[in-house]
Amino acid sequence: MLFLTWLHLIGAMIWIGGMLFLSLVLVPALKSSPLAPHRAIVFPAVARHFRLVGWGAVAVLLSTGPVLALSRGIDLSDPPAWPLVLRVKLGLVLLLVSVTAVHDFVLGPRVSRIVRKPEAERSAAEVQLVRWAPLAARSGLLLALAVLYCAVQLARS
Repeated sequence: MLFLTWLHLIGAMIWIGGMLFLSLVLVPALKSSPLAPHRAIVFPAVARHFRLVGWGAVAVLLSTGPVLALSRGIDLSDPPAWPLVLRVKLGLVLLLVSVTAVHDFVLGPRVSRIVRKPEAERSAAEVQLVRWAPLAARSGLLLALAVLYCAVQLARS
């Protein structure tokens, strides 16, 4: 179980750490550096690579989590008997995976195509999508931090 716990933590660190890196380091650096004119090329390339790593981390989390719950004596077939914090955590995980999937496979690719177009050729809807798409990523990060908080609460109980 020690190895599975370690693996679960590594998965969480990769996923949450990657989101923090993208939002707190890469995006600001690309806005104010000599790379700013190349942001439309650099960010999608980095994001695509992280997408593979991030979804690999999600697979690790989703495969180790149930085993770890079982090892704590939690009957996975009886959700009403689960500790409240576990139910909240899993609800947040479901929401987080959904928001991340929409961001990674719908919004992200659309925004990447739009930002490669000259601004004058973008429709009003495209301008709004580019403006509001980062909200999905920020929401995902906030959800991930909430999941992490629930995980800490669960570990302490």
